[in-house]
Amino acid sequence: MKPPGQCLQEALLCAQSETRLTAGVYESAKLMTEDPDSVSFCVLAMDEEFECDIALQIHFTLIQSFCFDNDISIVRVSDMQRLAEIVGNKADQLEDAHCVLITSPAEGSWEDPSLEKLHLFCEESRRLNDWLPEINLPAR
Repeated sequence: MKPPGQCLQEALLCAQSETRLTAGVYESAKLMTEDPDSVSFCVLAMDEEFECDIALQIHFTLIQSFCFDNDISIVRVSDMQRLAEIVGNKADQLEDAHCVLITSPAEGSWEDPSLEKLHLFCEESRRLNDWLPEINLPAR
C-alpha cells in the first residue's frame, strides 16, 4: 500500500485536474456552509504562522468541528509551502493553503482510488482515537 502522503498528493492532483479543489480558510468555510454534502476531504496545513495566529486557530477549530459533525475526513500537514506547491499553479501561487477541500467526484464518475485510501486511513486513525492525523507530504 502507498504511504498516506503519496495518496494525499495524488488525490490533490486528481481533484485539481478535475477542478474539485477549494483552497483558503474563507473559501473553504463558505463552501462548507453553502454545500456541505459536496465536501469529501479536508486538509489543514499548520505552520509557524499557525502558532502565532489566534484567529487562524479559531477557524481551524470550527472547521474541524464542522468536519467531524458532517463525517468529512480530515487530516493535517505540517508543510504548508509544500501543500501550496502541489495545489497552486505557477502563475497564481496560493497565498492561503492553510485549508484545502476536495469535493466529491460528479455522480457516475469513477471514484478516486487515492482518495478512497485516505478515507480508510482516516477511519483507521479515528479507531485509534487520532481524530486529526498528520500526514507528511512527499518531497519534490
